[in-house]
Amino acid sequence: MRVVEEQTSYKTIAVFGGVYNNALALEAVIQDAKERGAEALYCLGDLGGYGPHPDSVWAPLVEHDVKCIAGNYDISIREDRPDCGCGYTDERDNLYAQVAYDYTRENTSDEFKEWMNTFPDQILLTMGEKTIRMVHGSPFAVNEFLWESTPDDVLGLRLNESGTDLLLCTHTGLHWQREINGRRLVNVGAIGRPANDGRTEVWYAILREAGGEVEAEFVPVAYDHEALADQMREEGLPEPFVETILTGWWTSCLEILPPYERSKGRFHLYREAAEIEVGESVSWGDAAALPDDGRDVVSIFGTPLFPAHLWVYTNYDCNYSCGYCSVGSNPRVARRSIGVERFERLIGEASELGFKHLYLTGGEAFLLPELDELLEIAVPNIPTTVLTNATLFRGKRREVLERFAGEPNFSLQVSVDGGIPELHDAYRGPGSWKKAMEGIEVARSLGVRVRVGTTETPENKAGVPVLREMLGGLGVAPEDHIVRPLIKRGESDEGMEIEGSMLVPELTVSSEGVAWHPAGVNVAGITDLLISREIFPLRRPVEYAVERFLEYRQLDGSLPRAYHCA
Repeated sequence: MRVVEEQTSYKTIAVFGGVYNNALALEAVIQDAKERGAEALYCLGDLGGYGPHPDSVWAPLVEHDVKCIAGNYDISIREDRPDCGCGYTDERDNLYAQVAYDYTRENTSDEFKEWMNTFPDQILLTMGEKTIRMVHGSPFAVNEFLWESTPDDVLGLRLNESGTDLLLCTHTGLHWQREINGRRLVNVGAIGRPANDGRTEVWYAILREAGGEVEAEFVPVAYDHEALADQMREEGLPEPFVETILTGWWTSCLEILPPYERSKGRFHLYREAAEIEVGESVSWGDAAALPDDGRDVVSIFGTPLFPAHLWVYTNYDCNYSCGYCSVGSNPRVARRSIGVERFERLIGEASELGFKHLYLTGGEAFLLPELDELLEIAVPNIPTTVLTNATLFRGKRREVLERFAGEPNFSLQVSVDGGIPELHDAYRGPGSWKKAMEGIEVARSLGVRVRVGTTETPENKAGVPVLREMLGGLGVAPEDHIVRPLIKRGESDEGMEIEGSMLVPELTVSSEGVAWHPAGVNVAGITDLLISREIFPLRRPVEYAVERFLEYRQLDGSLPRAYHCA
């Protein structure tokens, strides 16, 4: 290993990685760094890959005396190896990587390759009282990925191996920094493509020494990315590469990203993997189709893997005390309502994020005096279904139905567990079936769309076809009858046992926070299926759900499945 040592008096330096054949970004970064007072410029390797015209980055590097170390790409190119040695393990990641490498290998001049032979493996320098080691991947391996989500103990070993106050690296393409036990690790990111953040700018790091300390600042730089996209198309590079340059979202090399990093991007899986894993679409809400927009990658959110359904527990109290209620609601529990002000913000953010259906559940939502206010907020903005036992449609509560009857965005889902009273009343109480039937008739007479949800129990399983036929006579379409299995939660001591890894996420908000799935909420609060105690901004719980989804997938390579409820 070749290490170059530098004793410097620098006060400000610029450090970047991953040029990826992007001469336009390189020139913009060099200019920006000099305007910020950088006395020296350092590149942590990977000059080639992804972009067009590999030799175009050579002249700016030489002209501005940029000091480079060898990345895995540079080593492979100068030694004419068959692949980039990037360290990808997924065949689809490697497929795209090979396309970029083959292009770069074919279009890099022998003179440029020879110049790369002058690169050291590491640079060790001093700024003031601080020592800094520059590597490409890590002190252990040129192609090791050090992510923001990498555990502290793993990063600590690399910092100890470095033996310096600061360790600078790249290779991941994402910039971040963290201090561990008095030492700082700085991943300077890459300037060859965006940082999977929806921005077309690229990022590098400025390091400044003052008062014996060295601080790192990340700097975004705009450049003529549209001109780069044109050049890439002229060279016949893959359109997914071009799209990343134009949008700031990665459309390749997804599987190498850990769940935390991948959750922040727009795309999460290759389409091939998603299509294999979708299987039968069963959801607590309407089934979602995997969109076909021509891309090889998909976002999880808004597909059968993470339906764009938002569930809201409007309250916990109920006028019934059902023997198998997974929530444990009854007339004696505290209401703990979601509140109008919080609900209004929730609907606004949900609409912006692209949620397609809202389910209001509880408890019994029609106990809330402010239900009409909630519906006034929701119904104009998003299709809204209220889950109810349909036994309270009198007086002001009937007026709520009358107000929203005929609204295409408004519907009810009524709980009915059998075509005869005995099957329904066994769990919900004597006389509840008759009241539910009367409630359905009231809603239907007003022109309200009525869906029916049935909890399948050992007692009523054989009678489901009879129930469906009876509901048809009441005007409930077959597609509006949902049968869900009994689950062992809340008041139920029988049924299917579930956990998060078995379920696709359906984001669920209550007064206690955000849950992975509506089955994760009960009168005790949100326990094992908690995503976040903080509801806002709602974008963050969505990202947390994507991250957890990918973590579950990593457990055995499979994707979570759905549990049917609405």
